[in-house]
Amino acid sequence: MTDNASPPAPKSAETGAGSQPAPVPATRQLFRFRGTTSKVVDLYVGIASFAILLALWSAATGLEWVQPQFLASPLAVVLRLYDLLLGVNADHSFLQDIGISLFRVGVAFGLSAVLAIPLGIFMSSYRIVNAISEPVVDFIRYLPVPALVPLTVRWLGIGETSKIALLWIGTFFQLVLLIADDARRVPREYVEIGMTVGAKPRSVLRHIILPAMLPSMVDNLRITLGWCWTYLIIAEIVASSSGIGYVIQSAKRYVKADVIFAGILTIGIIGLVSDQAIRWLHRRWFAYLR
Repeated sequence: MTDNASPPAPKSAETGAGSQPAPVPATRQLFRFRGTTSKVVDLYVGIASFAILLALWSAATGLEWVQPQFLASPLAVVLRLYDLLLGVNADHSFLQDIGISLFRVGVAFGLSAVLAIPLGIFMSSYRIVNAISEPVVDFIRYLPVPALVPLTVRWLGIGETSKIALLWIGTFFQLVLLIADDARRVPREYVEIGMTVGAKPRSVLRHIILPAMLPSMVDNLRITLGWCWTYLIIAEIVASSSGIGYVIQSAKRYVKADVIFAGILTIGIIGLVSDQAIRWLHRRWFAYLR
């Protein structure tokens, strides 16, 4: 018996069984939910965003949408920053101001990290430590740092100690809770396995909890470093005669918008460079997460 039915048409490559979906272009991936792109595409998009911001800034000043005393042009800011770095018509070195600000932020952030990391780990590991510490930390972290300036000056004077203390207050009480949350996210099974094979609590903290929480902890350190920089202006208005914040405050008195924006630009550049450096180190140290 012959079969007069025509043979089935072959399936196309797009709809055939086992065929792979057509790849989505990188540009379309940018607009997809949880899309993935290459680092090169991300770099180009980042550069484009800065270019758009610069174009809008230039248009606002060039077309006089905003008066120069309130918003200096990008060219004026760059030229003023160049003069400040060279010390043109300045009574002291702006490079020295940058170094002093870096010192203050570095010391305050270093103290915050050294104290917050062990305390956060112990808060997540021992109920008594968490019960004692968390209410106090929660209370202080909601206090506005500018409101603490008079008390800080009264208790610590007008020297470097009060400035570093203000930066520390703005950073430590936020960081310690982030560290505690990082430690709590370590799977309980890891700890139970360590205890099963006879590891003591000290060994569990050192060899299990700390390595497991390290990637997220480095990320949180990067974030809180940015917070520390945001409190710099507040810290350097305390009877200060140096630092980037002092330069900005001095320019404010004389309505020098170009100097103000030059100081802001300097902080932004330092923050961007340090942030990208920590991101790069994170990718190098924790390449197994990719």
